[in-house]
Amino acid sequence: MSASEQLVTIRTAKYMEAQIIKGRLESEGIPVLLRYESAGLVYGITVDGLGQVKIMVPRDLADEAKGILGINGESKE
Repeated sequence: MSASEQLVTIRTAKYMEAQIIKGRLESEGIPVLLRYESAGLVYGITVDGLGQVKIMVPRDLADEAKGILGINGESKE
């Protein structure tokens, strides 16, 4: 994934779920960047946004990625 590609968030998930989704999308040829909320990683919790992981893909592949995952609606930025 090049630095010039604009990424969009297609979903937020807990750590393990995000890892599974990343593997699924990458197996379909879609590059994925996971953006972690740091306190959740340190403490291992998910409360009020702590511990959530943003699943990000290139904008031009967002619809394809959401289709693979069965997600409806527009991408969040």
